[in-house]
Amino acid sequence: MNKRILGIDYGRVRTGFAVSDLLGLTANGIETYKITGDRSLIERVCELAKEYDVCEIVIGNPINMDGSSGDSSSKVKYLASLIEKDAGLPVILFDERCTTMLAHKILNTTDTRAQKRKNVVDTLSAQIILQNYLDSKKRV
Repeated sequence: MNKRILGIDYGRVRTGFAVSDLLGLTANGIETYKITGDRSLIERVCELAKEYDVCEIVIGNPINMDGSSGDSSSKVKYLASLIEKDAGLPVILFDERCTTMLAHKILNTTDTRAQKRKNVVDTLSAQIILQNYLDSKKRV
């Protein structure tokens, strides 16, 4: 039986979520969540994991352009360990370099502006992270 994969683009203010189809071929954005603290975010991740019946979670790892890990990457690694413990699911860290830039480029081509852009950029980033992860699994 196939299950879905949950994708996360973590941000200090907002976090985007995406979910795969049952075959693991395509990623679809589902929501942007306004951060009110780590605990509430972890609870939301667990709710979505249960709602969509996911088998694993992929979270974007903000690695620096030179390949090094900074404070943001350390925060994501810490958060991933808490999510893995609470959700009881494997959490995969996936390189998210240039994801937000690509999301903004897509929103530019669709002429998405101002408040609407702010509301969808994190969801789109999560969708791109998850799609890149799904595509990388096909190549293996």
